[in-house]
Amino acid sequence: MARPTGPRPGTLSRLDVTDQRSHQGPRRSARLAPWVALLALAALIVVGGLTVLRPVIGEWALGLAKSNPQALTVPFVADLVGQQLGERVSAPAGTDGSPVAFEVKTGANAAQVAGALHDAGLIADAFVFQYLAVTSGQATSIEAGVYELRKTMSPKEVLKSLQSAQVVPVKVGLREGLRIEQIAAYLQTLPLPPGTAREFYDLAHAPTAALRTDFDFLATLPEGRSLEGFLGAGTFDVYPWASGEDIVRLLLGQWRRLIEAADPIAAADKAGLDFYDVLTVASVVEREAGVDADRARIAGVFWNRVRVKMAFQSDVVVIYGWDTIELSKLDFSAWKKYFFWATIGQPLADLVFPDELAGYQSYQHVGMIAGPIVTPTLKSIEAAIAPDIKDGYLFFVLKNDGSRTVAFAKTFAEHQRNVRKYLP
Repeated sequence: MARPTGPRPGTLSRLDVTDQRSHQGPRRSARLAPWVALLALAALIVVGGLTVLRPVIGEWALGLAKSNPQALTVPFVADLVGQQLGERVSAPAGTDGSPVAFEVKTGANAAQVAGALHDAGLIADAFVFQYLAVTSGQATSIEAGVYELRKTMSPKEVLKSLQSAQVVPVKVGLREGLRIEQIAAYLQTLPLPPGTAREFYDLAHAPTAALRTDFDFLATLPEGRSLEGFLGAGTFDVYPWASGEDIVRLLLGQWRRLIEAADPIAAADKAGLDFYDVLTVASVVEREAGVDADRARIAGVFWNRVRVKMAFQSDVVVIYGWDTIELSKLDFSAWKKYFFWATIGQPLADLVFPDELAGYQSYQHVGMIAGPIVTPTLKSIEAAIAPDIKDGYLFFVLKNDGSRTVAFAKTFAEHQRNVRKYLP
């Protein structure tokens, strides 16, 4: 689902039942024409009664009402038209019971709403809706807003729904630097359909060919990899019936919007870098950097380690692998209670990972790690494309002084001095 923009609340100022033709100085004869027709129709009814003329009179009344819906305010015309419409007033448009988001625009009149409903396949006949709106006195009480409708609803049920019970969107707030499993766990806490969170995770973990086709930037994603790194953050309103695929597409679209102006894929290509490797380094920078000023130098440390064929040596990468193992031991429904990125409490370099996660044991794996661990911000991506490598730093440690900055070192001995200085 596209994000509901949320039409401004409020009642339509006036829902005219006419076709809104120009009324700039109509001639008196034009104003009288409908009423002359009504008088003629009334005379025919008196003369025709229940004779063979009644079907003809009914058709005439129907034609008159279609050209001038105001005529439906006359009781005998409404009665004749109702007989002509017959079962159409209660017949649904279709058999698909899936929810459909329908928006009534501010200022729309009954005729315009009827046309929009027909275009959306929610009613079979726009005039039937107008007939019901006018004859029930509800033509002027349709409220602007977004509604959840279904093609299985009768025209009368559709009209009733548009009087109240507007859809309240579900707010989805995703901060930057989350991994796919964190998003899936969070979705479990929202008032969304059962299965939405699981569908989201399955699709994000194993994206389909259709997603790759619809989002061309996924050409940079190696086959068999998840969408980790490509799911944009932000605050969104979604319909309460949103599917997992709706959420995946929403976040992919958000990622595209967040990076499209800078076009980091082209920038990485110009720099001679594989964009997936850039995204991988950027995701680690996102978790490691406490201040923007350190991003480029932290990125430089990891690129330097890859260049000299060192182990990647990142705590957050090992924790990512550890969390992946621990999550696999839990039922999916328990993920929402899991504490992500927690301190493990044992030497990270000694942890043994299964073969499929060995690429995330960054103290044992030499070179580039297996893939991104979160979706990085554009600042981290830009730092990974243009890292600060001029000083040849290979080590850094977080200063334990509240500044959230890091101390860099070129040699292991210098790094050890920084550790003694800045860590308790």
